[in-house]
Amino acid sequence: MTETILSQPRAPEPASATEEVVDLAITGMTCAACSTRVEKVLSRLPGVAKAEVNLATEKARVTTAGGMVSAAQMVLAVEKAGYGASVVTAETPPDGDQERVAHEARRGLVMVLVSALFTLPLVGQMGLDLAGLHVMLPPLVQLALATPVQFGVGGRFYVSGWKSVRGGAGNMDLLVALGTSAAYGLSAWEVLAGHGAHGTLYFEASTVVITLVLLGKWLEARAKRSAASAIRALMKLRPNTARVERDGRVVEVPADAVMVGEVVVLRPGERAPVDGKVLDGESQMDESLVTGESLPVAKGTGDSVTAGAINGDGLLRVQATAVGAGSTIARIIRLVEGAQASKAPVQRLVDRISAIFVPAVVAIAAVTFAAWWLIVGNPQAAFVAGVSVLVIACPCALGLATPTAIMVGTGVAARYGILIKDAEALELAHRVDVMVFDKTGTLTEGQPAVCEVVAADGDNRGLLSLAAAAQQGSEHPLGRAVLDAARAEGIDLRPVESFKAFPGRGLQATVDGRLLLVGSQRLMVQSGVDAGWLDERAAELEAAGRTVMWIGEGGHALGLIAAADPVKTAARPAVARLKELGVKAVMLTGDNRRAAHAVADAVGVDEVRAEVLPEDKAAEVERLKVEGQVVAMVGDGVNDAPALAAAHIGVAMGTGTDIAMHTAGITLMRGDPSLLPGALSISRATYDKIRQNLFWAFIYNVVAIPLAAFGMLSPVLAGGAMAFSSVSVVSNSLLLRRWRP
Repeated sequence: MTETILSQPRAPEPASATEEVVDLAITGMTCAACSTRVEKVLSRLPGVAKAEVNLATEKARVTTAGGMVSAAQMVLAVEKAGYGASVVTAETPPDGDQERVAHEARRGLVMVLVSALFTLPLVGQMGLDLAGLHVMLPPLVQLALATPVQFGVGGRFYVSGWKSVRGGAGNMDLLVALGTSAAYGLSAWEVLAGHGAHGTLYFEASTVVITLVLLGKWLEARAKRSAASAIRALMKLRPNTARVERDGRVVEVPADAVMVGEVVVLRPGERAPVDGKVLDGESQMDESLVTGESLPVAKGTGDSVTAGAINGDGLLRVQATAVGAGSTIARIIRLVEGAQASKAPVQRLVDRISAIFVPAVVAIAAVTFAAWWLIVGNPQAAFVAGVSVLVIACPCALGLATPTAIMVGTGVAARYGILIKDAEALELAHRVDVMVFDKTGTLTEGQPAVCEVVAADGDNRGLLSLAAAAQQGSEHPLGRAVLDAARAEGIDLRPVESFKAFPGRGLQATVDGRLLLVGSQRLMVQSGVDAGWLDERAAELEAAGRTVMWIGEGGHALGLIAAADPVKTAARPAVARLKELGVKAVMLTGDNRRAAHAVADAVGVDEVRAEVLPEDKAAEVERLKVEGQVVAMVGDGVNDAPALAAAHIGVAMGTGTDIAMHTAGITLMRGDPSLLPGALSISRATYDKIRQNLFWAFIYNVVAIPLAAFGMLSPVLAGGAMAFSSVSVVSNSLLLRRWRP
């Protein structure tokens, strides 16, 4: 087993003093070609060192030589390229204008429904015809139904297609516009020329394509809208106000107004608004925000306090050492923002190929038209052949290949408690070869439990009874663990006659007239309790990663109780199954190395990286990525959020925090590690379907386009072939319903 101990956070590399980073919110992008266009526009500005545009988050991060180019110039350049842009500031909501986003979502759904409403009669007549009932709507009625879909609902494709042409690259929207315009234009010409009653009309082809592509884009937009939720959830952890000692009294001020060196008063149950050091007072603090461990940490004079940590039952006076942007929680937020703003490792496959496919199809159609007219001398055949090329190259199958597989794959996964956020998660998860685990709440239950009772006189049940009775007045997690153990043994608890807590150390209680001390070794030493031979056993238990509670009376130790966070029963089989799938398991935890090794041995993890702080967790994930590994990070806490965002694919336990789930691409709703192999399995199965769909969609074009160009396919057959290709793609995707974990 390999081991790495990281006891200190890694210092970030200093940025160049002359470099500035500007974040922009970009609107109007519809595919990878658009983000590539915006990236090129920004990169060409004088003074821009690097520009990265993230389509999923609709953000651009621009690194500039200080002072050479202004944010206003960047916004103007993006707007000239046909897109919208605005500068992201500290006051900008992490997910932008929620009202605008919600309005666009509603409008998108309305457009899909309106398009479907107008398309249904056209598709209905085609269905009846296939059933042997030759019912045909009047040509003018068909024209009236198709026109609003083509130019009203489908107008967005013309706008986006024009932008892509102006930018020098084709996109999916351009294909939709060309293909549907060809089908609609030929049909409209037939109707207006008076041949509609006897000619062949393709209105249903154009309207169905627009309807289905719009549906896919609406579903894709839904997944993208959750990208910034992690930042919003993190920001909610920061208190809005702080109680500060000023001019001899305690006043409540905005948390951002606290200055370094000021004294903040923390009452029981409050979150720390700043990083600092305890001046006086004793308590316990829940620092799971940073360490990921569920056990509270004792705090006393001189101890450090982390912003966002929850104070226990003591009153603390804390001197601020880091405030605002310098606090721990602010650094975590920046880590997540940086990971999300970076360019996605895998671009959308369909858009990449479409950038080459579109100009090729247009060129083939133009050559076909010219050849038939100039060489054969048949203008009508030239028009029919050219239109046939465009119709048969319509990207309906291409547009449906990814969204239909994703819809079916994510739907069947959800039935088994596996939630997959978006297509990017599927594109990456199927290639995962290293899975990094957080320990607490992921491989373990996340709650301490009694694992051993050692009584000095051998009466373990009696010792547990005394300790549990004394703990009745305690809210400490270890106290609850003792009470749970007593209940499990069927022990009837005697009443506690008096109770006094020593924050961060333990408690004193009177049970049946006996004055008991229950707590840490520090409390025993301070109270003059002699540990005797139990000291050796306590050292062994602590070496095994256990937390030891001492019970003393009258200067002598009655015994000790060891508690540990139990390993999930499904963890070991899950790790074994991952290894069978060829995935390496690594455990990354902020816990001490003894506890980390104990858990690793129990679940079969081969590589352990212990005592890792949040900044180091993300750095360790980046290190694995630099080595060429495709990394999945599994966690459940706030402290896991940066690493989840930094990994190629984040996997969150549904029993954990909302922040982890918002950051992750995959969420396991039952918090069951046995779902991890299933998540990779459904990802691989879904991605296989996507590749199959794209393969058949392109093979169809490779075979059909030459046939259309040589006049061997009429627009009627081209339209039918296009429809068949779409049906085959959808049918292939529906086979995913047979998947089982």
